[in-house]
Amino acid sequence: MTRIAVVSRDTTPDFGSSRFRAVAEALAARGLEPVLCCYDEAREAESERLLGDCAAALVWVNPEHEGRFRAGLDALLRRVAAKGVLVSAHPDVIDRMGVKAVLAATREIGWSGDAWFYPTAETLRRELPARLAGGPRVLKQNRGQSGLGVWRVESLGGGCVRVVAATDRSRARECALDDFLAERCLEIDRVGGFVDQAFQRRLSDGMIRCYMSGRRLAGFGWQKVRALLDPDAEPTPPRTYSGAADPRFQGLRRQIEDVWTPELLRLLRLSEDDLPLLWDADFLFGPADADGRDTFVLCEINVCSVSPMPAETPEVIATTLTDRLARRLAAAPGGGG
Repeated sequence: MTRIAVVSRDTTPDFGSSRFRAVAEALAARGLEPVLCCYDEAREAESERLLGDCAAALVWVNPEHEGRFRAGLDALLRRVAAKGVLVSAHPDVIDRMGVKAVLAATREIGWSGDAWFYPTAETLRRELPARLAGGPRVLKQNRGQSGLGVWRVESLGGGCVRVVAATDRSRARECALDDFLAERCLEIDRVGGFVDQAFQRRLSDGMIRCYMSGRRLAGFGWQKVRALLDPDAEPTPPRTYSGAADPRFQGLRRQIEDVWTPELLRLLRLSEDDLPLLWDADFLFGPADADGRDTFVLCEINVCSVSPMPAETPEVIATTLTDRLARRLAAAPGGGG
């Protein structure tokens, strides 16, 4: 039976108590054998042996977890991928599309609005102040998750700014712009640079998450957004989930499946089979167009660890995976017959 590894830092003993139970069940229904791989740097050799015995590795590991980063895991994944294991998401693909810099790299698509990348302290100091003169901006560290390293920054004049951190809405901070920039410059190398994007005035209208498997939309998530709004005591409500046929978002579905994802592949020089088996794109509402219809602005692509997910998504992941494995088999010497 074809073994498929589900890789995470979770320490659950089996799929029965795992957040990936539904994924494992969908894989098993396709005749595949899902196995858990709980990655830990101290047991890296054990993980490498397990992955080397699998046809594919589906990876759910954040860029940072309890102070630990992915460098060791990414090196391991590159080694097993070079030996023929289908790795999703491959670290090289994460480096292209699973970072905030993708907002600037794909700006010409028209989905990320006014977005810019600052790879060095020099570019950050030189360019951000001028852009703040045009209105509030959102500054995001290139690698991160869960709102880490994301700030709304607004000029108060006289060299001062008002800052709201996505991870702390209990207070807004007023400080000198030079001080804020100095803090960011100290960490810019560690986080891989910063992306700066225009603040979206309709943020309070909510965020739509498109769950994708390859080029196919698998489902939606919708959530009211509190982060980066003025501090208040109101908690963030939970995200609600729906399938790909949700009538509220069919215009967005057509855009991401038919226009934006093909353009993403072109600009990043990726093939369709390079796309992760599960990734998501978060959209905010932009200004209405000339006909009064909603527009959408991409604020983030998540690739490393997309969870939880709509109920329909595990079945779509299993379908995409089996299709890719079949194409690999057919393309192998002597395959397909």
